[in-house]
Amino acid sequence: MKILVTGGAGFIGSNFIRHMLNKHKDCSIVNLDKLTYAGNLKNLSDLSEKKNYSFVKGDICDKKVVEKAMGGCGIVINFAAETHVDRSIIEAGSFIKTDVYGTYVLLQAVMKNKIKRFIQISTDEVYGSIENGSFSEDDPLNPRNPYSASKAGADKLVLSFFSTYNTPVILTRSSNNFGPYQHPEKFIPLFVTNLLENKKVPLYGDGKNIRDWVYVLDNCEAIDLVMHKGKDGEIYNIAGNNEKKNIEVVKLILKKLNKNESFIEYVTDRLGHDRRYSINCEKIKKLGWEQKHDFDDSLNLTIDWYKSNISWWKEIKAGM
Repeated sequence: MKILVTGGAGFIGSNFIRHMLNKHKDCSIVNLDKLTYAGNLKNLSDLSEKKNYSFVKGDICDKKVVEKAMGGCGIVINFAAETHVDRSIIEAGSFIKTDVYGTYVLLQAVMKNKIKRFIQISTDEVYGSIENGSFSEDDPLNPRNPYSASKAGADKLVLSFFSTYNTPVILTRSSNNFGPYQHPEKFIPLFVTNLLENKKVPLYGDGKNIRDWVYVLDNCEAIDLVMHKGKDGEIYNIAGNNEKKNIEVVKLILKKLNKNESFIEYVTDRLGHDRRYSINCEKIKKLGWEQKHDFDDSLNLTIDWYKSNISWWKEIKAGM
């Protein structure tokens, strides 16, 4: 089983590659990554000598690079994306190019190379905000910022290739991931690393925006399951069932790092800030998926990882 993983030097992609190589001894992986600010080969430095792992530096928008990297692969999993909402609000063009056009280039190459399965990694943000209840896979999309709009566009494009060309595609949409190797511009690692540096943490608005949190290794297990047992043309939500207000998460982190609430700095709310995300994941549970990691224990593991890898995140933050 030879797999092309795009965006494999990023947070979820690198965790997925490590998961696959540890679990499946017959697996070999080609990692195609542009190495933007969010891609870091140090995330996979322990795998660099493995014979069943190889790295290709390149952009998914480059047709020649994509086709060469895809050669001999049977499965393609697309993690490559611009993902930070704040950055998309400032400059949306790179999001549209990578998330939409890059996905198109991959789909064209998938058809040309007769790939057996293409998995598009998406997000619960494409559904938009919901006051009550949870979104299911067949609910309409309502993205409310340039990042989620670019991912929604890519999702629609992927599904159009299934309905038009019968391309063997699957979509996964997960809730907020957290865990080791997450870029320190993101919510949990930003707050953890700021507090480790004895700095204040910037909390948007009133801090009552609600997000559902899933530990990254549980998401990797879900993607692995979908790759083996999912049905072409289908969408699978992956939820952590850990809905918490941002202020609740912040207070938990403060408590675990022995800091008081004076470290919270309330800042002007983000433009178009969705109030609550929530997705129903009964569909993937019917395939046999169950999350293994409790939120509190996972948060402890995450904080411990950042405590133990100070040089990793300090180098990144120095360049932010």
